[in-house]
Amino acid sequence: MFSIREQVLREIVLRLTNAVAPVPVLRMPVAPVTREASPALLMFAEGDGIAANANGVMDRALTLRLVAIARDDNAFDTADQLIVEAHRALLFDANLGGLCLGITQLDCEWDVEDADNTAVAIPARFEIRYRTLSNDLTQTG
Repeated sequence: MFSIREQVLREIVLRLTNAVAPVPVLRMPVAPVTREASPALLMFAEGDGIAANANGVMDRALTLRLVAIARDDNAFDTADQLIVEAHRALLFDANLGGLCLGITQLDCEWDVEDADNTAVAIPARFEIRYRTLSNDLTQTG
């Protein structure tokens, strides 16, 4: 059985994939996205902290960073639309069918790289609150 964290991440990948298809969603890519692989939506789990621990239950806060990458004449529009669709997919059902307590957007930035003929990257970070049993990461609390 997967941990609740892994179940949450897999559900998010599924929802994002459906929301931005045919654009690929890449979970924790280790290599830079090439021009040919753009546009793309990248997903990074930045951290997972314990917000509270009482009565055998742990409240957790998972920080997720999405990065919309685009390289074309409409790169800003393309990247912005990817973030819009990702945001909609995450917050449409903000408890992911009961897997988590809620999702909140933390921030969003804009970054332009001229190393590759104007690559636009728009990162947006989200906090996913979820609960597990203190002694079992596979069970919701």
